[in-house]
Amino acid sequence: MAGRRSLGREFGWLWAAFAVSSYGTGLGFGALPLIAVLVLHSGPTQVAALAAAGRAVGALLAVPLGPWIEFRHKRPVMVSMDLIRFAALMSIPAMFALGRLTFAQLLLVSVVVAAADIAFKAASGAYLKALVPSQDLLVANGRFESTTWTSTMVGPPLGGAAIGLFGPVTTVIADAVSYLLSALGIRAIGGTEPGPSRTGAPRLRAGDLLDGWRYILGHRTLRPLLLNSIVVNGLIMASGPLLAVLLLGPLGFTPWQYGLVFAAPCIGGLVGSRLAHPLAARFGQHRMMLLTGVLRAVWPIGLAFVGPGVPGMALIIVVQLGLVTCCGLFNPLLATYRLDHTEPDRVARTLSAWSISSSAAIAAMTALWGLLAAVTSPRTAIAAAGVLLLATPLLLPRGESAPGPEPVGAEGAVDRV
Repeated sequence: MAGRRSLGREFGWLWAAFAVSSYGTGLGFGALPLIAVLVLHSGPTQVAALAAAGRAVGALLAVPLGPWIEFRHKRPVMVSMDLIRFAALMSIPAMFALGRLTFAQLLLVSVVVAAADIAFKAASGAYLKALVPSQDLLVANGRFESTTWTSTMVGPPLGGAAIGLFGPVTTVIADAVSYLLSALGIRAIGGTEPGPSRTGAPRLRAGDLLDGWRYILGHRTLRPLLLNSIVVNGLIMASGPLLAVLLLGPLGFTPWQYGLVFAAPCIGGLVGSRLAHPLAARFGQHRMMLLTGVLRAVWPIGLAFVGPGVPGMALIIVVQLGLVTCCGLFNPLLATYRLDHTEPDRVARTLSAWSISSSAAIAAMTALWGLLAAVTSPRTAIAAAGVLLLATPLLLPRGESAPGPEPVGAEGAVDRV
């Protein structure tokens, strides 16, 4: 079966490094807000600021990293970002043990980790494109996606249990150590990495900072895909905190019920990611990407009708299962399409610009939907997000571009380095 064939020893080490850091992230899911509440006794405003500011400022700091990464070997960058995340997260238990942990430190750690996440994803995407043949990219991305959903399903419940047994900083330590192990795994890949498109230590030019966005906006299919992605992700993520307020407040869900209704549907992400390659082989990659892009938009409106008790739990599980399954299918298709349609010497800048746009949009929409919920109600704000999501398929590209660089002409011309 194609989805089970070996992609080589180098990819095996890369996948293992990704897996260990994904499970660490799953264990540490929500750890910083929990520490803010349980240890520092922070209020809702501070917790919201921790979530939004970390993404927003981290994205801003990551702007120069895309072009900087482009002209360097990718594996050393990946190792460096892992070590930066390890050091930043380990500072929390260190200061906690000394009794000197502050909210400002949590905020700084969230910013550093967010910026390092964006840089790591840009470098790893460029490295994957050079490491794996084009025909195997969907298989590789499907394996990453299935690992993500498995860790999301298993990690948070185990992390919650670990916090209850060993204290609030336990999962932060586990998350930090996972980045250290990831760095060791990437180092173990060995071999010779292809040289960067520009050697030496070039001076970073102002035009380089925006080159990723220029490339995306000048591409007739990547442009609508970016717009669709940032709107869909922003609306889904903005609804998350409001749904937590609704379920744990007026509807009276217990913490274990809240965890269950979001952990159980992650099995759909695992199933979807495993089906991405065979379905694309049978019906076409572009067609499946459009279909799943449409289907993932129709589910969230159902969350506006959730009620208390078992019926409410059942409704959330069904809605989340449908949404997560479609996302599990869509995400590896999008990741592969994006790599196939980006020139090799522009991958890091393009992926960096994509991640920065997504993080900034999520931060802005989370803040905006928090204000909307305050003016109306959490249920009304969730319903508004669901209604807007129904219109997002209009942003998906209708035509299909051939893999490879977009022709450069009078319209949408792309500047060359």
